[in-house]
Amino acid sequence: MASIENYKNDEEFKAISSRIRSTIQTAFFGNNVVRVRTVAEAYSLAKRSPGTIELTGMPIYKPEEQGLPKDANVLLFNDGAIIGRCAAARRILGDPGVDIGSYSGKLREAIYATRYRKMYHAQAVVGLDKDFMVKAHFLIPEMHENLLLSWMLNFQYFSDEVKELYKNSRHLAEGDIYIFADPDWKHQEHPLGLTFFDSENNCAALLGMRYFGEHKKATLTLAWGTAARNGYASCHGGLKRYNLKNGSYTLAVFGLSGSGKSTITHAKHGGKYDVTVLHDDAFIINAQGKYSIAMEPAYFDKTQDYPMNCEDNKFILTLQNNGAVKYADGKLYPVTEDLRNGNGRAVKSKLWTKNRVDRINDPINAIFWLMKDPTIPPVIKLEGASLGACMGATLATKRTSAERLAPGIDPDALVVEPYANPFRTYSLETDYHRFKDLIKDGVNCYVLNTGYFMSKKVQPHHTLGIIEAIVEGRDKFINWAPFTDIKIMEIDGFDCSLENKAYREVFIKRFKERLEFVRSNKNSKVSRDKLPDDALSSLQKVIDEMR
Repeated sequence: MASIENYKNDEEFKAISSRIRSTIQTAFFGNNVVRVRTVAEAYSLAKRSPGTIELTGMPIYKPEEQGLPKDANVLLFNDGAIIGRCAAARRILGDPGVDIGSYSGKLREAIYATRYRKMYHAQAVVGLDKDFMVKAHFLIPEMHENLLLSWMLNFQYFSDEVKELYKNSRHLAEGDIYIFADPDWKHQEHPLGLTFFDSENNCAALLGMRYFGEHKKATLTLAWGTAARNGYASCHGGLKRYNLKNGSYTLAVFGLSGSGKSTITHAKHGGKYDVTVLHDDAFIINAQGKYSIAMEPAYFDKTQDYPMNCEDNKFILTLQNNGAVKYADGKLYPVTEDLRNGNGRAVKSKLWTKNRVDRINDPINAIFWLMKDPTIPPVIKLEGASLGACMGATLATKRTSAERLAPGIDPDALVVEPYANPFRTYSLETDYHRFKDLIKDGVNCYVLNTGYFMSKKVQPHHTLGIIEAIVEGRDKFINWAPFTDIKIMEIDGFDCSLENKAYREVFIKRFKERLEFVRSNKNSKVSRDKLPDDALSSLQKVIDEMR
């Protein structure tokens, strides 16, 4: 539990007092601010909001269990040209070139400009277990009620049961999360918009951002930072437990949107296993107790993979950036195959997953880094804790349609995204040591290539087959000479021999890119991405052995 209203002493007040924090928090108390206290109220506002499409042929499944009216239908709202997140718009207080005087002035002007508009204030909880719950506040102008509704449904709204759980949750010496948003904001110095974070003080401003994913991930950014300060490994990935006849097997997969983490997390494996799911996108692992907690109840998934008549679509709560069509029955239905645009999205109910829990006490057995690096075989096993943690810290993949890139950025270039979490605002070394300690304590570490290995596509059935073999103990990893800390599993149709000189050269090039990422940040006086010496030496060892 964190609460700005109930700070206990001067030290806790200092932890939540800053120029940016004071500016954002004060905006919530204006006489033009209206509290939206229930999801049903937010639904009513969103339904009447200009541009909303009520999909009368798509009733919400068990609406009253989710705080919605019993006759609620899925609401569709479409943005314009912008259909993804924009990393180039992100500014973090404390980073080089981020001047507090300049940005606090811009923020004050942005808030002042909303004084003639009705503003909606909603609250929710991030973290679904009494050991980690943070209250979040969200402020957004009238005419953006669909963002408000999706935000309240994506996170945990305050039902009577949740109020009691939050009241008795573990106290955190942190302030509540405060987020001010104005999607209509424009500024000549920020043509892509501005997402500004004072993460140490749990507040952010989202200016000129229409895409719901910005609002979801901004909230998680602050919650993950809070978790990192309180002894947790913050995870952008999925976690599930296989309940086997002779025990259980818990695994965590880490990857960016489009890497396959949701597919792996929700895979039904043909009904072969009894599976318990924690979440497919956001969770935390306690470094000491080794238990894991989900951060949000709902799922924010692509609709491209779920055709119009797919049974899974009955669990959709809200839709963004999808088409609509009227059938002969006169009702409106969604067109979910990304015909209108790429990256169509939906907020899906927690009810989508049959065996869903908010906490798993079992320590994880395996970590899987999901990469789209054509030099990595379909699966490799990493033996050393330093190499395992470092490969996560230098996770290499490709951009996806969920991202809005600045001009001049190559969408096909291989990029390093530490632990597949572009939303981290704290030191990378914190994550590195947390994951390294997990591996040292016995967690197995693998890399799964879910893209192409050289010129051959690694298909989902390859990946799921690999996971099933590992879970069942049928996996046969062999030494991958000349490496001492990397093993491979032979997969039919994939040649992992190192006799091809051209392949070896490309492999070394990729590892040198990882090495340069570590070295360049290590030599920087201001980088948040610094890693210790053993990370550098673990990569250098792989390069030296390949030579």
